[in-house]
Amino acid sequence: MATMKENKIRALFRDSKPTVNTRLGTVEPLFIEMVGASGNFDYVEYIAEYSPYSQADLENLCRAAELHGMGTMIKTDFQNRAFVAQKAVAAGFQAILFCDHKTPEEVAESVFVMKSDSPSGNGRFGFPNRRYIGFQPYLPQVPHSARLDDVVLAFMIEKKEAIDNIEEICSIPGVDMVQFGPSDYAMSMGWNVAEHRAELREIEEHMIKTALKHGVRPRCELFGAASDAQRYIDLGVRDFCYGDMNKVYMDFLNQKGAEMRKIADGLTK
Repeated sequence: MATMKENKIRALFRDSKPTVNTRLGTVEPLFIEMVGASGNFDYVEYIAEYSPYSQADLENLCRAAELHGMGTMIKTDFQNRAFVAQKAVAAGFQAILFCDHKTPEEVAESVFVMKSDSPSGNGRFGFPNRRYIGFQPYLPQVPHSARLDDVVLAFMIEKKEAIDNIEEICSIPGVDMVQFGPSDYAMSMGWNVAEHRAELREIEEHMIKTALKHGVRPRCELFGAASDAQRYIDLGVRDFCYGDMNKVYMDFLNQKGAEMRKIADGLTK
């Protein structure tokens, strides 16, 4: 009899504990193992919205995370979100981060397709014979339904319409987490982020306060010093995405690479 894999993220939520994750933009499992070896992160977020991948890649990412006792989240595109999210869960992902939703109806539809097609879940997700089940018939239908309903559903709040509808979105059963997306929000307003930082900060704080009022966990991204988390902690935030693999490497290439280039160019003078 296969042992049910615990949803690490949901378990932390149930215990009212904070969470820290980091974002990866590669399907190479080695990098998940590097994150796990650090011992500093509760789960890894794979940003599928920004990178190419296969179904086999998703399974290998989950295997690598499970070896280190970490949870897994995938960030999906909007248009094919139901297909990708269900396949990702079947592969072993424990959380889905949906992007680009505007209306409560879109959010409710995404929740519906991810909840179990059972009396308890009242959703549209069935019994796929994949590794998340433990391969038929090792995980019976009832505990499989419970596991499906434990998958953490997070939503990017990154459109003007989503902020306009934030009260209703956070009232939808099944919405576990929200996160503000300043770049897409600015785009939806016809803004450049650099010219509207004060307004974007105010809007993000409004989202945080609304989410907490409705019992939804707000997550915030940090790309600078870890101490930057204090502002969010003072607002009641307990969930953090710290660091983006692509940004960290680009910073190295632009900053440290420039230093090395200057040294190398000096040798020719």
